[in-house]
Amino acid sequence: MRKKVIILVLGAILTLSACGSNYEQYPVPEQEIPDEQPSETQQQHSHPSIQPIVRLEDAADLISTRGGRTESAAAVASGANDFAFRLSASLLQDVGYDNLVVSPYSVWMPLAALVNATTQAHRPALLEALGAGGISVEDVNQAASRMLFDLTNQQPRRDDWGESQLHIANAVFVNHNTPLRRDFAQTFADYFRGSAFNLDFTSQEAVDAVNLWASDNTDGLINEVIQEFAPNTIAAIANAIYFSGSWVDSFNPHATRLDTFYSPAGESEAYFMHREGLFSYFEDENVQAVTLGFFGGSAMTIILPYNGDAVGFLSDMTSEYLDIMGSESVLAEGKLLLPRFSVENTLDNLKDALIALGVPLFDEAAGPLTGGLVYNDIRVWLSNAVQVAMIEVDEEGATAAAVTVMEAAYDEAPPPPETTFEMICNTPFVFVLHSLTHDGGNQVLFIGVVNQV
Repeated sequence: MRKKVIILVLGAILTLSACGSNYEQYPVPEQEIPDEQPSETQQQHSHPSIQPIVRLEDAADLISTRGGRTESAAAVASGANDFAFRLSASLLQDVGYDNLVVSPYSVWMPLAALVNATTQAHRPALLEALGAGGISVEDVNQAASRMLFDLTNQQPRRDDWGESQLHIANAVFVNHNTPLRRDFAQTFADYFRGSAFNLDFTSQEAVDAVNLWASDNTDGLINEVIQEFAPNTIAAIANAIYFSGSWVDSFNPHATRLDTFYSPAGESEAYFMHREGLFSYFEDENVQAVTLGFFGGSAMTIILPYNGDAVGFLSDMTSEYLDIMGSESVLAEGKLLLPRFSVENTLDNLKDALIALGVPLFDEAAGPLTGGLVYNDIRVWLSNAVQVAMIEVDEEGATAAAVTVMEAAYDEAPPPPETTFEMICNTPFVFVLHSLTHDGGNQVLFIGVVNQV
């Protein structure tokens, strides 16, 4: 009879929930956005063309101690996991026989921040797409902050992020001629630890600056996300995530052997790592699964479908099934053969996948970000979304990184028409005398018609 085991999914690459984490909530302080130059440390890691609007040192320390676990935070975290599997299923429709790596969390985080800039009419649809339907914006912000606090090992202000095995960064880049809304900038800093910068999107320096930011926040693993910005780009919101961990029980490199990997596209040779001993193991009628732990508390779950159709399996997988794996597993003695693997891809189809999930921010006609992101009274929407992601797994551990950039466009004003008309009032005409008021706008005082003079 097959044994079943507990899979301890401890917030690893495949699991993003902050369930089980307890925190006290703090109100958002009323702060002005400082108009200061970057510190010396920031200047060393920033492109010269980036002009900071908000510094993380000025963000409120909203989550600093553990406290009671809230139902809303748990619901948002669960919804983020649900979003992860729905997004992967949507992206897998085009994968064919290719590999795929995606960081759903790197996509979810900027969209969660943009909830604060979305119009009231489109906000419910965005929350629903993010798995947070019916949850208030304030609760989503609090939950996002708690996730960041927990995932980064309670080090919200670590200067040397290289010491941490998980680094997460958020940024919003804004057209240098456009004022970013201060309330959004402050919320972005307080809850998402996000920095705000000014760029000239018509220049090559803007492309270089965003790519350098990506490189700085992924330890140089991802250094090109953007090739160019569209002429009507008004802002870009970005997330970077970097993970580097060593196995608690590493594979013996001397046991690695060359063997055959049977792919739907045909057979190939691969180096298989070998490990025997106790594993956190799960099996049912569909799959076998083991969870491999990293130092620091993260883990990676390897799932092997019996029918060999990994794409089909992941397309149907849910966060609830991942929870079942965790609750119905046991420690078991066994042997694992796992090929070394390295996957890197650029998700140019991310926009289409998000539209398929019901994210309403790409509706150009409606302009769902109008009035919430920048002060100018112009129509704003998301025009594009792209993610570059990579993962490498070997005998010592795993390294993974992803950068997501979402571009916001605005409705460019048409050129003024040429003055080619003439008006000769030599026939009856109408007149309206009005005066401007605060509440009513142009208030009509007199109105009439002139039929004769």
